[in-house]
Amino acid sequence: MPAPRSPSRIKRLTFPNPLLVVVSGPSGVGKSTIVAELARRHPQVVPIVTATTRRRRPGEIDKVHYHFLTPAEFDELRRANGLLECAVVHGNWYGTPIGQVRGILAAGRDAFLTIDPQGARSIRQLVPDALLIFVMPPSIEDLAARLRGRGSEDDSSMALRRRNAEQEMAAADDYDHVIVNETGHPEEAAGQIWDIVQAEARRDPPRNVQV
Repeated sequence: MPAPRSPSRIKRLTFPNPLLVVVSGPSGVGKSTIVAELARRHPQVVPIVTATTRRRRPGEIDKVHYHFLTPAEFDELRRANGLLECAVVHGNWYGTPIGQVRGILAAGRDAFLTIDPQGARSIRQLVPDALLIFVMPPSIEDLAARLRGRGSEDDSSMALRRRNAEQEMAAADDYDHVIVNETGHPEEAAGQIWDIVQAEARRDPPRNVQV
């Protein structure tokens, strides 16, 4: 019987060909919940914390849910080329800190972005080999109910978000993969995305992510 391997000779767990994964979809579809579930289950998954100028909602934590910045702070970061992409969404600035993305990929982990479709289109142009996944609600009525459940939207904001969602869902075929996030079952959507990521990790040739 061969002798057991010493701890120093056991190969460390590594993740070759790390991916830049964009999880996108309309506002309220559950993107952040799905990615948080993935990160909880799999050490390979590291969510990027988006920078934004929007006001913090009850229960949100700075540098956990978002980097909450003033317009002046956001503008300073943008002018210093500290953002991979940025855009105005529903009247507020959102952006992806480029240093986070590079650090996660350099560590051999998969960097996950939860951003709106406008940001996803920007990432596709900047990083053509990024993996884009669109999260679809079961129906537009279901999505509207989720937004109302937040209690943070007035009637005009709700109407705008619904119109935007309809347009965004119509362009879902532009993504590499489309999944449906059934209400109350984010773990199922997380499992679908994990299966997609594992299949992409075995792709030959691999995606060549350059940020």
